[in-house]
Amino acid sequence: MPTLLLPFLGYLSGSLPFSIWITRFVKNVDVRDSGSGHATTTNTIRQAGFGWGALVLILDIAKGFLPTYLAARYSGETWVIALTATFAVIGHCWPLFAQFRGGMGLATAGGGILSLNPLGFLICLGLLIFLVLVVRHSARASVFAGILMAPVLWVLNIRDVTFWAAVGVGVVIALRFLIDWNRKYRELWLDREKKD
Repeated sequence: MPTLLLPFLGYLSGSLPFSIWITRFVKNVDVRDSGSGHATTTNTIRQAGFGWGALVLILDIAKGFLPTYLAARYSGETWVIALTATFAVIGHCWPLFAQFRGGMGLATAGGGILSLNPLGFLICLGLLIFLVLVVRHSARASVFAGILMAPVLWVLNIRDVTFWAAVGVGVVIALRFLIDWNRKYRELWLDREKKD
């Protein structure tokens, strides 16, 4: 498989808007019409229920896992693997198949990291949870998590391809969540706005 096809495959995989398709199938609504306005698991839970939201979460993780795993297996080039993971997250955030209005990329980023290093995935997940609890604002916590993922992995001596994938996906996550920097939250785990 030509090397440059793998990041392109990552983008196409990330562009599969499962939350939009599933919510439209179940409720005949656009998941982006409520809550944060993004194609996310939390909005799917809000509109279609927890079970469908869990399915979306699994599929969104798979969107990052599969192309990154394939890049690691068939390329072995650090830059190709990191770029494939990064492009999967870009595809999720700005999907070709949903007018470039997608989700926020956390699950897809997690899938990419998971395919390379399960311990690295757990460290990044723990960092995100810690920051949400400390900052008490999920968008700002996600910006900081995107910035800090790679440095934390480096400090913990995870300096292989996982580190470089974390650099790429972390930049995309941080930039993506800046749009929600000033959002108000009532329930962080459901990403709902405060009532005035």
